[in-house]
Amino acid sequence: MTVSTSTPRDGVAVVTVDHPPVNALPVRGWYDLAEALTAAGRDQAVRAVVLAARGRGFNAGVDIKEMQRTEGHEALIGANRGCAAAFAAVYECEVPVVAAVHGHCLGGGIGLVGNADAIVASEDATFGLPELDRGALGAATHLSRMLPPHLMRTLYYTGRTLTARELHRHGAVWELAESADTLPAAALGLAEEIAGKDGYLLRLAKEALNGIDPVDVRRSYRYEQGFTFEANLSGVADRHRNSFVDARAAQGG
Repeated sequence: MTVSTSTPRDGVAVVTVDHPPVNALPVRGWYDLAEALTAAGRDQAVRAVVLAARGRGFNAGVDIKEMQRTEGHEALIGANRGCAAAFAAVYECEVPVVAAVHGHCLGGGIGLVGNADAIVASEDATFGLPELDRGALGAATHLSRMLPPHLMRTLYYTGRTLTARELHRHGAVWELAESADTLPAAALGLAEEIAGKDGYLLRLAKEALNGIDPVDVRRSYRYEQGFTFEANLSGVADRHRNSFVDARAAQGG
């Protein structure tokens, strides 16, 4: 698991996740990401942050294999708290966060980008919440920040995905990049434009915009997570997670 931070442009920090094969993060990974985002935002030389990933996709959510091989509820609790910490770190980062998304953005990935200030995505990017198929609930809080309510609900119930172009049409994606290769330049371009503003005013603006949001994203997401625990206690969550792990093993994944 690797979370790295670089500063390729004046005033811009890039926090990059690299956890092969699909950036499905273990418990420690969510906390590492939260710490990196928080540290980047606290750096007074930084005026904008780009959240990016290497590999086959942006983020595939939690590491279900880790959860299923861990006895008891420790991994489930860790994943829930780790996700909450990482999502909050995006939202509460002291400066604007631009999410640079390529490939799959699923489950926890939606929690990250839904709390970002702006999204730039490559044409190959797809977004969705397969939570019901994984025995969980969550991140509707964040998907609802990206889409109209009826579209969000339909995606949530069906587990379908939308393309970056479809999200662009609905106003959630700021800019489309032709490919994953051109995505970094597009994301850095927007971040650099933001970073051209006064750093003190940007920090005030971020706090002010969060303060007028109609939904408390921390409380809303934690409310959702309570139903994940209920699904787990009922036994239905384990059945779905085991089915997922077995299917992946049969595919050699």
